[in-house]
Amino acid sequence: MKTIQFREAICEAMSEEMRRDESIFLIGEEVAEYNGAYKASKGMLDEFGAKRVIDSPIAELGFAGISVGSAMNGNRPIVEFMTFNFSLVGIDQIINNAAKIRQMSGGQLNCPIVFRGPTGSAGQLGATHSQAFENWFANTPGLKVIVPSNPYDAKGLLKAAIRDDDPVIFMESEQMYGDKGEVPEGEYVLPIGVADIKREGTDVTIVSFGKIIKEAYKAAEILEKEGISCEILDMRTVRPMDFEAIFTSVKKTNRLVILEEAWPFASVSSEITFQVQENVFDYLDAPIRRITTADTPAPYSPVLLEEWLPNFNDVVKAVKDVMYIK
Repeated sequence: MKTIQFREAICEAMSEEMRRDESIFLIGEEVAEYNGAYKASKGMLDEFGAKRVIDSPIAELGFAGISVGSAMNGNRPIVEFMTFNFSLVGIDQIINNAAKIRQMSGGQLNCPIVFRGPTGSAGQLGATHSQAFENWFANTPGLKVIVPSNPYDAKGLLKAAIRDDDPVIFMESEQMYGDKGEVPEGEYVLPIGVADIKREGTDVTIVSFGKIIKEAYKAAEILEKEGISCEILDMRTVRPMDFEAIFTSVKKTNRLVILEEAWPFASVSSEITFQVQENVFDYLDAPIRRITTADTPAPYSPVLLEEWLPNFNDVVKAVKDVMYIK
């Protein structure tokens, strides 16, 4: 094993796949000459050249559309959005073309493409740069949605996404690019749609994904000192979602808390809540608790932003609620 940063895991995954398959290229704003806005494509222009690592204009609709057409003609583009907030400019190409072309062509065309970049908040960036759209994309049949929380999962799942024959939304975080973690020295690929138990426990299941899962880890450490054993399940993939892993854990712990950095209405946690009560209701010893952001646009004020975001104290409180501890 070796220890690398999250941004290096992303770069390694893309570079390894581009060495393996010449139909893969990377396109986006500042991905080439600047080595990526977050240095996640550092050195790739030097290795692969300007035909395969392409600096685009500030025109998401344009380069998303070019890439979708390229994928339909046999290439495998990796499209980097500087943030998924900017993907809204090109979302018509993702929702109406990439996600639907296989069905609308009667299976004659597929669209092997990855749209990747940061999701969620990253400090004081204001309301329009702090949004999480996992549930938007996951609501669309034809798209797979991956939200890793560490370098190991990011590299293995990005390689799987690039090899997938259908469009994949791959969501990262500006605040995770410097995170370090162990990855294997050699080749590995992780399966899409498989959750991972990050911490074994017996009293309560905490389900989460992406960078906000760190708050669950903090809460679990605090609760362990109070004799409460938390099982933490990292979904890793939002669609397809590994509901069986959630059901199995809930059958063991009989309690569920869901932690998500997104607005509460029609969120991923809403769907998890429905699926659990539909399929394993009789195993629950307490109502399900979900923890989300406040139901408002993200504030710029650091004091308000701290209140708006979920944190480990919210998780501790929710766990104690389902444990009936005051």
